[in-house]
Amino acid sequence: MEVNKEKIWYILQFFFDKGENANQVAEIVNGIYGADTITANYVQFWFRRFRSGIFDVKEALRTDRPIIKNVDKITEIIEVDRHVSSRSIYQGAKDRP
Repeated sequence: MEVNKEKIWYILQFFFDKGENANQVAEIVNGIYGADTITANYVQFWFRRFRSGIFDVKEALRTDRPIIKNVDKITEIIEVDRHVSSRSIYQGAKDRP
């Protein structure tokens, strides 16, 4: 059964508010939605977020890569040395506007 991640996050928040154990929550959710729906580690990750005061599930939806500027400069650096480190690329690209 395909389950919406946002729905799972709200379910996890519900169990967190009840004070449930992460392993028990994983068993309960997997019992309802299927054996491979979530892991105990995933529940623990979300419980840590909730404990730190982060309850906005929308915040977790940002999985996009950061915007890359200076693509031409980065390409130029890599063409010169294909084995250049990411730190060197960063330094070289940030120097150029």
